[in-house]
Amino acid sequence: MKRTLVVSGIVLLALGANAQAKKTTKPVAKAPVKTTAAVKPLKTLNDSLSYAFGVSLGEYLKSQGVTTVNYTMLNKALDQCIKGQQTYMDVNVANYVMSRAGEAKRNKIAAVEKEKGRKFLEENKKKPGVTVTPSGLQYEVLVKGTGERLSRTDTFSAHYRGMLLDGKEFDNSYSRGKPLAFPVGAVIPGWTEALTLMPIGSKWKLYIPSEIGYGENGAGADIPGGATLVFEVELLGKGSMADMQAQSQQQGQQQ
Repeated sequence: MKRTLVVSGIVLLALGANAQAKKTTKPVAKAPVKTTAAVKPLKTLNDSLSYAFGVSLGEYLKSQGVTTVNYTMLNKALDQCIKGQQTYMDVNVANYVMSRAGEAKRNKIAAVEKEKGRKFLEENKKKPGVTVTPSGLQYEVLVKGTGERLSRTDTFSAHYRGMLLDGKEFDNSYSRGKPLAFPVGAVIPGWTEALTLMPIGSKWKLYIPSEIGYGENGAGADIPGGATLVFEVELLGKGSMADMQAQSQQQGQQQ
């Protein structure tokens, strides 16, 4: 939805610029156009703007995983909208159609990820040293801590690495040089369960199925829906509100 509004805003701004260019009698300075082929038919400002709209839309569609488009229908919709003609569906229906298509794609990806995770966990639980809990959480004890255990109402401080099953790392507190400080009961269920089981000073490797991870929706661009996640978690101790505030302030400065 937000992307649609952004693209629409770009289109309006560009059309305004085009109209202004037609009104003035002064020559319009043309910015150099970066091309990849020997000949590009961008002879006028309207050519460049039209092509720019196509590039912007094309890159967006590609980022959403779209691999094929009915260009006849696409061009028809663009023509009807620009000319103010009656369209085959209004913007609300159009957004609904795109939303349903996106949901179907996410569900397909999640189903593939869940099956991949199921097969992995089925084999992983057979490894020596792997413990399986009733929730489906699997863990290995890398370093056995001797400290107290935390409750759901505590705040913890921990270093960690987060990876997908293919080894791709999506988060690492070590590289940031700052441990995570957060309430035990406010993280994903797989983490909460592990944090209440491991004594302070422990370092565990966690294998978290999507049901107690980020579920069907995943998280951000790096964690797909249905993904089984692997974490190395080093529980340093109890955290504090001061730790959380400092962490929040640091994240705000980075943004």
